[in-house]
Amino acid sequence: MSGPGETAREPLSRDRIVQAAVAIADFSGLRAVTMRGVADELDCEAMSLYHHVAKKPDLMAAMVEAIVGEVAVTQAAIREEDWRDTFRARCLAARGVMLAHPWAPALISEQTQSPAAMFALYEDFLATLIDAGFDYGLAHRAIHSIGSLILGFSNELFDPAPDSDEEIDEEAMLAMAAQMPHLLQMAATGPHDPDGSLSACDTRAEFVFTLDLILDGLEARRAALR
Repeated sequence: MSGPGETAREPLSRDRIVQAAVAIADFSGLRAVTMRGVADELDCEAMSLYHHVAKKPDLMAAMVEAIVGEVAVTQAAIREEDWRDTFRARCLAARGVMLAHPWAPALISEQTQSPAAMFALYEDFLATLIDAGFDYGLAHRAIHSIGSLILGFSNELFDPAPDSDEEIDEEAMLAMAAQMPHLLQMAATGPHDPDGSLSACDTRAEFVFTLDLILDGLEARRAALR
């Protein structure tokens, strides 16, 4: 019982723990998320957390669930006349969530199981496609084609994490450039625009280009079903 003038402390819960972990990651990066750091944020003992999250990987999975849930809420009300406009707007809305939590794409990509909130996105995705005239076979392929774009980011191969400390080996880069002149020329003539960037290659311009390419291709396949 609280004494006179005291305010009752909010009970510890899984949601509060996850919110604190997300806040730490947003401010200091994913590496800063530790059980002790979350406990300090919540002004409690680290052992208290284990009554709600079994271990750190459980906490990481819960953070992913929270972010995907945020994407689902953000996308829920988006409905346009053309199905492509609907998905374009939804994917860009999801990207806004990822830009607010730039650590999230890497953590999502590490997961081996789909978070429960992801199935709500897939269900809405399928419903929109079927209503637009897709059959289930093409809709299934559309899900694989869209991939991580539905969550607002491009899953690039071997793309270093934004907070990576890895240094560039300039000598190795020069040697590679001598053997690969086309890559060198492309890099020199088409530098990435850093605006809206989640990583070196996942910029807004690259994201939109890839998204529109896939949506237009799927529309052509949908039209051919008739």
